[in-house]
Amino acid sequence: MAHQTITLQPAEGGPMNAYASFPESGGQVPALIVLQEAFGVNQHVRSECDRLASAGYLAIAPELFHRTAPAGFEAGYGDFAALAPHFSAVNTVTATADLTAVHEWLGTQSRVIPGRIGSIGFCLGGRISFIANAVLPLAAGISYYGGGLLPLAPMAGQLHGPHLFFWGGLDKHILPEHVEGVIRAVKEAGKEYINTVFSYADHGFNCEERPSYQPRAAREAWAMSIAFLKNNLADPVAH
Repeated sequence: MAHQTITLQPAEGGPMNAYASFPESGGQVPALIVLQEAFGVNQHVRSECDRLASAGYLAIAPELFHRTAPAGFEAGYGDFAALAPHFSAVNTVTATADLTAVHEWLGTQSRVIPGRIGSIGFCLGGRISFIANAVLPLAAGISYYGGGLLPLAPMAGQLHGPHLFFWGGLDKHILPEHVEGVIRAVKEAGKEYINTVFSYADHGFNCEERPSYQPRAAREAWAMSIAFLKNNLADPVAH
């Protein structure tokens, strides 16, 4: 498949690189904004973009640390000291500026079907995917073990499309009460959602490069993600 690094200019902050992967099939396709873990737009995130492109989506992953880190920044799993200044600089304001720039770029792409844009994110990106669904007119959003989502629960009423949540039941960072608080807010807001907890999986279960990788949970979450995306982006059904 074709892939390339593009440079965007958010309204707030300097130039931002993004990894974009394009389906081989011709014609118009849905699009996905792919949001990174805390470790950067690394091989795992790029491979997720490629995998989604193979499934028929134009997938683009912006470098959310572009304000504080050099282009192409990656950190090793577990190297949290190197991540701290970059991770802590990402907030709702900066994320909104970055997401808007990506969404506007997708709107200029003739291959993207208008109105068929969604988001998917992992860990830090799971939180940003929730923000994306709230601040952009997305058709759907997916959050894999989104850390720090509970403080964003008041944004639940702004969600545009259905949202799919994945959590690890063994996750010591995101506790059951955190999950319950987020889902309660979405439910009370009357928004469509799917909430899935893998009782046997830990945080980061989808990433094969992490010690917490759980292949069975990763396969099941991927299958559900593809079905969810097909229903809401590729072949929308009546809601």
